[in-house]
Amino acid sequence: MTTQPIDRPGVPPLTKPELGLAGIGAFAAAGVGALGLISSFAAVSEAAARWGFTSPWMLPVGIDVAIPVFTVANLLLIRMDMALAWVRFVPWILTLITCGLNVAAGHEVWAKVAHGTMPLLWVVFSEIGAHIYAVRIGAATGRRMEKIRFSRWLLAFPSTFALWRRMTLWEITSYSEALAREKERQLARAELRERYGRTWRTKTPRRERVMLRMGDLTPGTEQDAPVPPPVENRPAPPSEPKQRPPRQAKSKAKGAPQRSFEELLSEARTLTASWTDAELNGEAIRTAVHCSAANARKLRDALKTERADGRLLHSVDDSQGETPTAEAA
Repeated sequence: MTTQPIDRPGVPPLTKPELGLAGIGAFAAAGVGALGLISSFAAVSEAAARWGFTSPWMLPVGIDVAIPVFTVANLLLIRMDMALAWVRFVPWILTLITCGLNVAAGHEVWAKVAHGTMPLLWVVFSEIGAHIYAVRIGAATGRRMEKIRFSRWLLAFPSTFALWRRMTLWEITSYSEALAREKERQLARAELRERYGRTWRTKTPRRERVMLRMGDLTPGTEQDAPVPPPVENRPAPPSEPKQRPPRQAKSKAKGAPQRSFEELLSEARTLTASWTDAELNGEAIRTAVHCSAANARKLRDALKTERADGRLLHSVDDSQGETPTAEAA
């Protein structure tokens, strides 16, 4: 039984009207954030004067300039895939200091809220920009782990936590691939229970238990294939001589030499050239190439490694290999 992975369509690019709307929103956010920083200038200057600063304007200017500087630094680090967790909190701390000074400058409750809200807008907009950067860069590099739906956490918390744990431990960034592996693992677990009974955990070989825990044990392997019942000795029907050639052909096919791993990899490249990354799983490759489960898993890892390295997948053309030999002759 083959488990079909969930193929989710990608997010379409923004259209020109949407890009224009996003540009207007970014410009307005920068303007609102700048107004918030300017409005806190007077309150922070008064606090600096009370603390004995000879040039009170230096404190608000230093804090207000440091906030966008660290925000831009955080975005650039995310863009270069060198993000530092503590850098994103520096604008938050500086903004909280500015908000505290502005709240202290207000005389009434609503005045304190108004003074403290304006500087806080800058950090909110910068966090939105940092989130967009992180998601886009993570999607391009393949290192961002997709989130699990909140409804699944509510409906099946234990199994969802186990799924999230396996995604984290084995670096499975695709949620659809994790679901496909979980389906295969559940089917393999059901087959082990049917084979060994209720005490299958103690009777199952250690290697299979480890593979099941890793999610690499797929159902319907060649070792687990049931032995066909013996054919009863019955008189052959008149049409039996016409069916003998196919049986002989099957027997010859069984006696044919086994394919090497290089031949299997070449055939798998050709068959999976148009497959997506989510469709590359051991069971699908085993069904398409007609190989064992162990070889299917090796082929899956080899194909995924080649795609991650950016090498082109192409089939081996025997005619091209024979041309130099013919010319040499």
